[in-house]
Amino acid sequence: MRNLALVLLLAFIASSTSAQSLVDIYKNGNVKLIPDNEFAQGNDWDKVFETYTDTLYGKAIGQRKSLKIMPDGSVVVNNAYRNFFTKFSPNGKFEKEFGITGKDGKKWTKHKSIAGIINDNFFSGLDNMGNMVCFDFEGKYNKTLKLDYMTREMIALPNNKIAVVGWVIWKEKFRDFVAIVDYETNEEKVIWEHFTDRCKGTTQCKMFNYSMEWGKQGMYGINTMPFSKSTGIQPPQIASVGQKLIIAIPTTGEILQFNLDGKLQSRDQIEWASNSISVDEQKEIQQKAIENFRARKEDVAVGEYAEKNARGVEKVLKEMEADLEKIKNPILIPVFAEMIKDSDGNLLFFEFPKEKGANKFNVWIYKNNGSFVGSSSFECDDYNFAINSSKFVFHDGYIYSLAYSKEKTDIPLRLVRFSLTN
Repeated sequence: MRNLALVLLLAFIASSTSAQSLVDIYKNGNVKLIPDNEFAQGNDWDKVFETYTDTLYGKAIGQRKSLKIMPDGSVVVNNAYRNFFTKFSPNGKFEKEFGITGKDGKKWTKHKSIAGIINDNFFSGLDNMGNMVCFDFEGKYNKTLKLDYMTREMIALPNNKIAVVGWVIWKEKFRDFVAIVDYETNEEKVIWEHFTDRCKGTTQCKMFNYSMEWGKQGMYGINTMPFSKSTGIQPPQIASVGQKLIIAIPTTGEILQFNLDGKLQSRDQIEWASNSISVDEQKEIQQKAIENFRARKEDVAVGEYAEKNARGVEKVLKEMEADLEKIKNPILIPVFAEMIKDSDGNLLFFEFPKEKGANKFNVWIYKNNGSFVGSSSFECDDYNFAINSSKFVFHDGYIYSLAYSKEKTDIPLRLVRFSLTN
């Protein structure tokens, strides 16, 4: 669970069908996330989420799940490296597992996770050939769209188009861009792009990033700071708000508004001060990482790969300790880590964490003109969860989350619906 500070900016279309809008709740003081005990009752989580224990080349992958909410309030959960999705009813009851069926009636054995919903169809993330597969709510194949680049995020727009955050590796640079893809014609239009020099093994690039030979899987990557410094890249994030497409740039705090056809309408700038991790904070984080990693030595000193893993731990520990001595300057970190849209159309900006701990998220609230209107905090006592748009989704005033029970259990993962109250 990532302990994050929460910042709310740009209250677009701040309306709600309830007597109290979400902004009003945010402004009224500490916000409590209360699990709905009537939601998802009766599910056998050990069976529903038995894929939580999945591994690939010796590395745990079962937590790589994400959720999408359907128009009727049903929830579909993606399961990494599996050929099925898990569907829950609007009240959270497990319904079924389903996959994609081709026009020939045969079930597909491989597919990517559902990325979004458009025109009463799911659309998937891209496979290695750049195929975006579209299929109906029963899993019946409809068509395939094709892109010739890698993607980080895709969202549906109200005009039957899909906004895509894409990226390409060039010889000397990374190209990040946002494109709008027509769902019917597959035509695309790039509306924003940015080039970043590639980080090529300098000391600054390498600090806090480590790799080691680990078990059966080969190389295993680790970083000890809140975000990876291996490339310095923080890709843009996007949201569809009313008849606008919002592009937010984490590194600079710039916020761009486009119409649905991709024409730039306005630019804004997040006004809170740039964040940084001080020298003392870096040293504390690094020292804790060293202590935690050293404690793993006993865990890896058993089994078929004990000797190999032990050598890997020793290698990383030496590099971590060397980097501890090199910490001399603060690290600038991006202005925010995650942008999440709530169900009233407000955008929530989450800062990068500096530590792990209690589920408490500080909140600052701004109107759409950027004026400060108050502060608060989000708190949750019952579950641990990650703050990201794939696992933390607003719908009809609630938050739906793939969260982790604090009770001792073999499979702690749960689908939880939270209400927000003061």
